[in-house]
Amino acid sequence: MAISLYDLSVTSFLQVLGGVGGFLDRGLAHCMDNGLDPEEIVETRLFPDMLPFRFQVQSVAHHSRGAIEGVKAGVFSPPPQIPPLGYADLQKMVAEARAYLEARTPEEVNALEGRDMAFQLGKHTMPFTAENFLMSFSLPNFYFHAATAYDILRMKGVPLGKRDYMGKMRLKT
Repeated sequence: MAISLYDLSVTSFLQVLGGVGGFLDRGLAHCMDNGLDPEEIVETRLFPDMLPFRFQVQSVAHHSRGAIEGVKAGVFSPPPQIPPLGYADLQKMVAEARAYLEARTPEEVNALEGRDMAFQLGKHTMPFTAENFLMSFSLPNFYFHAATAYDILRMKGVPLGKRDYMGKMRLKT
């Protein structure tokens, strides 16, 4: 049986988005239990030249929901400058990305296979097919930003493990 574009992209996005939503919830609970302000986490960076937690979570949504929207439109660009968001706003953004992807059907996503699309950054354009864009650009970025958000919460003392990151695995039934 061949693996479909939907299986490679949407189901993978949903699995890790479930993990991200869960570890964001655990991060908030940790803050509440320990008298910490969750808003302080929002601007936390792993290293001074890395972007903050809020950017990492925004990028998780952008490289999942936004990637599918980009493939449908034929172009994907970095997200527009959005105002700083609070911890609850980031949780909502992840929930909205999940809801959007849950509403996509395999037929809808699989019909995008072979389409031309481009990553557009200013005047610079990188041409892709839909599947090559998702597999070689958005999924690696998605995983990178999800792992970085997880790492920031771990650095802040949130008791998380690998299973929290991975989300619900697709076990044989």
